[in-house]
Amino acid sequence: MTGPFDLTGRRAVVTGASRGIGLAVADALAAAGADVDAVGTSLRPGTSEVERRVAAHGRRCTVHACDFADCGAVLALGEALVASGPVDVLVNNAGTIRRAPAAEHPLADWDEVLQVDLSSQFALTQVVARPMLERGGGKVVFTASLLSFQGGVNVPGYAAAKSGVAGLTRALANEWAPRGVNVNAVAPGYVATDNTQALRDDPDRSAQLLDRIPAGRWGRAEDVGGAVVFLASPAADYVHGVVLPVDGGWLAR
Repeated sequence: MTGPFDLTGRRAVVTGASRGIGLAVADALAAAGADVDAVGTSLRPGTSEVERRVAAHGRRCTVHACDFADCGAVLALGEALVASGPVDVLVNNAGTIRRAPAAEHPLADWDEVLQVDLSSQFALTQVVARPMLERGGGKVVFTASLLSFQGGVNVPGYAAAKSGVAGLTRALANEWAPRGVNVNAVAPGYVATDNTQALRDDPDRSAQLLDRIPAGRWGRAEDVGGAVVFLASPAADYVHGVVLPVDGGWLAR
């Protein structure tokens, strides 16, 4: 593969890579030529689907276990990644969600979601991006959400965190674009993953959502992979601070 989307020889780190969007992103990056460091809460060498998929493209996959609710573990992961060689692409996809009405939302759930979905993303990016800044090149892609633009229902911590991810994307782009590091985000819409299982299991709510989506279907994790490959590739060298919806047209409705 050659051309503006070619990632041959690049090393990409993908967090939350054991399933769903992260797994699909790792697969897509490997298909574009990248070697992949896959990070998940319970990933173990030789046992994961992400290793199988990356290997099927003839690329190397190294797996790492990390709990993103533990900031110390996240910082240690970042140092280990940097120590093992240059990282060209960092995809911050790890995340969690907790559902409860705002008035009854447990503060422990709020704290966990903000830590996993926002604070740990920043902590890992700080460590991994420093060498990118020193050498004047690299790509950082966050996973934002439709709730980076909207408020959602019964997910106050998630909405706050994903709004923070959008702001962080722009803030880092402002500082790092002059130094050759691209920082952008994808904002998946209603994608059929574990995070949306409760919505898909509710026939009335699912029908309401599908009626609003111009594409007329739930998104697939693979739909997000192509957008991440674009933002990670030379084709996006002049793209900075963008939060790119991958939503079947939801925000256009």
